[in-house]
Amino acid sequence: MELGQVENHQHQSSQTTFMRTCFNGVNAMSGIGILSASYALSQGGWFGLIILFVMSVMCWYTGVLLGKCMNSHPLAKTYPDIGNIAFGYKGKVMVSLFLYCELYFILIELLILEGDNLYKLFPHMSIKLGNVKIQGRNGFIILAGLVILPTTWVRSLGLLAYISAGGVLSYIVLVVSVFCVGTNDRVGFHEGGQDVI
Repeated sequence: MELGQVENHQHQSSQTTFMRTCFNGVNAMSGIGILSASYALSQGGWFGLIILFVMSVMCWYTGVLLGKCMNSHPLAKTYPDIGNIAFGYKGKVMVSLFLYCELYFILIELLILEGDNLYKLFPHMSIKLGNVKIQGRNGFIILAGLVILPTTWVRSLGLLAYISAGGVLSYIVLVVSVFCVGTNDRVGFHEGGQDVI
């Protein structure tokens, strides 16, 4: 193949379809907040709902500004690129630093959350590897990390969409399960929040 054909083939293989992009977007946006938002609203009351609306408007406006930045400069593809265009090399370094710190801390938070949740389901779990015995939350955190680690090696967004589709399916099953338990298993839905205002 000629060099131009190889570059074109690599460019096409890195692209994804609209449906796969939707799966990736829904999976990224839903996240853990799918159930915690209702709890937060029950605890925050109307004031919490107002804060949620204000934060939604701020996120929407930030997305509009990011879109304008990326459309105004053809080389702007990532957040560090936007920082580089706006503030030079120092801006790129600062944006990269904040971005990578945020991703790192979110990863740590999710691993701890996964370990806590699995420990509540299986409190007597232990793994023995030679002379080393791993019990409880630490074992689940290590297992969750080992399960999630291969998904970080995926470079194609088209392939990642299949993992995202699994995440979207799990959100749907989770919401339906909670709804069924709330309506059919004598748990019920009751008002229980506190008035903040």
